[in-house]
Amino acid sequence: MTSTDTPAPTSILPDAHLNTPAGKPRARSLGIPFAGVPGRWNAITDVPGVEVGYTTLIAGDRVRTGVTGIHPRGRDGAGDPVVAGFHNQNGNGEMTGASWIEESGTFSGPVAITNTHAVGVAHAGIVAWTVKHHPVLANAWLLPVAAETWDGYLNDINGHHVTEEGTVAALEAAASGPIDEGSVGGGTGMNCYEFKGGSGTASRVVEYAGTPYTVGAFVQANFGSRHELTIAGVPLGAALADDNPMSQWSPAPPGSGSVIAVIATDAPLMPPQCKAFARRVSLGLARTGTAGSHFSGDLFLAFSVANPQAITPGLSAFYGASPGRYDQLRFVPWGFLDPFYEAVVQSVEEAVVNALVANGDMVGREGHRSPGLPRDRVAELVGSR
Repeated sequence: MTSTDTPAPTSILPDAHLNTPAGKPRARSLGIPFAGVPGRWNAITDVPGVEVGYTTLIAGDRVRTGVTGIHPRGRDGAGDPVVAGFHNQNGNGEMTGASWIEESGTFSGPVAITNTHAVGVAHAGIVAWTVKHHPVLANAWLLPVAAETWDGYLNDINGHHVTEEGTVAALEAAASGPIDEGSVGGGTGMNCYEFKGGSGTASRVVEYAGTPYTVGAFVQANFGSRHELTIAGVPLGAALADDNPMSQWSPAPPGSGSVIAVIATDAPLMPPQCKAFARRVSLGLARTGTAGSHFSGDLFLAFSVANPQAITPGLSAFYGASPGRYDQLRFVPWGFLDPFYEAVVQSVEEAVVNALVANGDMVGREGHRSPGLPRDRVAELVGSR
């Protein structure tokens, strides 16, 4: 069975910060305190133009996987490059297109996140979607951004369940507004701190020069050892150590799995500033306890949707650009970025906790079970400090 989960309409829910559109609890519903001012939906989609969609694959007792699609400028803006930066905290993972982002400080088109053995399929799915909707861009050249984390504990990762069509469906389903979290899209089969993990998001509003800007984070959380788990500064690993089936599973050491983070903002930035945003993801993850396992691929992308139409696409002849023109970027001066760095750290921290809180138990291939975070116990432990 294949289900394509479309985010809810853009009308705000009264409790959009407390529950997902599907009614799952978010971290704030447990009374967990977080610093900073969240955006309207407390999601990456608070950044104007950003759209997110999912294809979720759950079938029988072996299929627990999917694809997440993210459009930086919406589906109609794929041909307009965004300024971007990439950071590799630990390279035991894959994000295609990263070498061009490092070279040019830009990328075009959507982003897809899936499981490790389907990253090539997701890459091909982005190409298929672009050929259909933006043929001029596709006829020029494409270096799609497709990323992965490993879901082989719960999912039949070698079963080729993710397809090009599934990737296209996630990109077609993408919309603005509040988005679901937990076991959806590429996060369906993932684990975090040896609890059920997956997809999580959060945002913060930062004012600069009288203008409010938004910083949004999306994480595919599949990392961390149980003993490391920390929420709102409270170490919880020892207190929550009693139900940990993954500790008895030997093919991968505790903490393996990986994390992909995507940071979006409408603040105007240069490419090196986007890279600085991507580096701050590590600090947000560290607030949740992880030290960064050698067997975890921790790859981070940051982009700015500001400066539309400011960057000439790579093969300008396809777009009718004549030689002799100049591109120009407006950007926040380096000395005033600290509040934006704080927003990245705060958003990433909350996005990880949202991914945990939105989940319950999941049983997958060979009877492997991933327990949901015990929300009542977490609320009690965090509230008692």
